[in-house]
Amino acid sequence: MSDGTRFIHTSDWQIGMTRHFLDADAQARFNDARLEAIRAIGRVAAEESCDFVVVAGDVFDSNFLHRRTVYATLEAISECEVTFYLLPGNHDALDPSSIYQTPEFGERKPDNVVVLDEPGLVEVSPGVQVIAAPLLTRKPLTDLLADAIAKAGIEGGGKSGIRIGVAHGQLDSLVPDEANPALISLASAEQNVRDGLLDYVALGDRHSTLDAGETGRIWYSGTPEPTDYVEDDSGNILVVELDGSKCRVEKRHTGTWSFIRREFPIDGADDLRVVDDWLESFSQKDRKILKLAFRGTVSIREEAELGEILDRASDLFAAVEDWDRESDLAVRPDDDDFSDLGLSGFAKDALDRLVAEASTGGTDLDDPSRAARDALGLLYRLARSGT
Repeated sequence: MSDGTRFIHTSDWQIGMTRHFLDADAQARFNDARLEAIRAIGRVAAEESCDFVVVAGDVFDSNFLHRRTVYATLEAISECEVTFYLLPGNHDALDPSSIYQTPEFGERKPDNVVVLDEPGLVEVSPGVQVIAAPLLTRKPLTDLLADAIAKAGIEGGGKSGIRIGVAHGQLDSLVPDEANPALISLASAEQNVRDGLLDYVALGDRHSTLDAGETGRIWYSGTPEPTDYVEDDSGNILVVELDGSKCRVEKRHTGTWSFIRREFPIDGADDLRVVDDWLESFSQKDRKILKLAFRGTVSIREEAELGEILDRASDLFAAVEDWDRESDLAVRPDDDDFSDLGLSGFAKDALDRLVAEASTGGTDLDDPSRAARDALGLLYRLARSGT
């Protein structure tokens, strides 16, 4: 009978995830980082003498992945000297198309992988049980953690040993939607902890780390590698120690990628230098994904210089996206923009017409003034490059 246990709680690996804004090289690095996160989990487990690892759903981003991706995932797990308990989540639900039931998974599954494919109790070590709540469909119709506890038929009185609930889904306290029957009841989970039915609840689905409720025993681990801009505390795993009446949870940062959004006010050359200096300040740029917005008024010359700054950044960073929804950058031709080009005759007449058209305003994609400003910007950059 166990008096205590130490384990790793992780979730939402999202192996096989693709991002439309990544080119082929960056996507390959993104994929490799997710596999390397598995090895990092194994290293932490060894350093902390953990008894096992629970993955609370969404090991895979889809049930339809190339076998090489499945093989690489299982190979990374096999290199770790600890047993991994994998819970099917909504992305890799245990439905008829489940990746866990494919020949590719079955033939390469190492001995240190256990799929929690049925709701209820599973003994993970002497005196330590997991209550698993796997998703059998992408869109369940009940609180699966409550169902798993009911199926296990456990009672709080006279309990010996340790019980850990493992579930994947949103808590009703975070998504108060009475029309969604699959939300996990936080009040019910907290009561189960207080009644001694559960010593800890390992949750997945939320990609940011979160201590939910008031018991200190109900946690979202978050994803070990970031996946999106909206995550406020991702790239972590949790080392959990349960010992008698004590529960200690330690967050360990494993993420190597970052999603960063920022708005810049742009009203002159000094502001352009701020943007350039900020971009240069980053290390490991090939693991940074940026979404940038700009607000203000600039000349054609300044817009072209901003474009050159962003072009350089695009060659260094994993991706640089336009944050169109937050951008409001007005471009107005300035008398000095083209004074040193030395144009005459037909070329000068064409330039004057473009400047006049660009000065009329308008930001819609099909607005003639926007097309004129784009043409002026191209003309300025070509003239500067000597093309």
